[in-house]
Amino acid sequence: MALNKGDFAPQFTLKDSDLKDVSLSDYKDQNLTILFFPLAFTGVCTEELCQMRDDLSKYNNLNTKIVGISVDSPFTLAKFKAENNLNFPLLSDFNKEVSQAYNAYYEDFVLGLKGVSKRSVFVVDGSGKIQYSEVLDNAGNLPNFASLEEALKNLN
Repeated sequence: MALNKGDFAPQFTLKDSDLKDVSLSDYKDQNLTILFFPLAFTGVCTEELCQMRDDLSKYNNLNTKIVGISVDSPFTLAKFKAENNLNFPLLSDFNKEVSQAYNAYYEDFVLGLKGVSKRSVFVVDGSGKIQYSEVLDNAGNLPNFASLEEALKNLN
């Protein structure tokens, strides 16, 4: 079942690329933009996250923190983050529980791969409610960054 504006965001605690626990509750009283992405080191994922990196000051001005989540291991995410100079946390949903809780999950992906995060964007406000969601069925598409920015402007 899709998560919609006004729904409470599912709670999570995941390991980041530094092997530290990061929880949704760490962002209480702040806006958080969550980017689910299928796989590190793939073309569209790299393009998406590098665009967020390059626009981080814009997102900071829109009063949101950013995290990226994929089913990659924390070790893979650490290398991906370092190689692309990403300036926000990457979280490992290796056990696939958070992707499933957010209904941002491909049972079947390309090349016969199973259980991969769907490219998705969620904005969770400081009270834990979803204020924006976009779940893409086609992993080859980028999120609608203009719609994301508009949603963030409307929160401020």
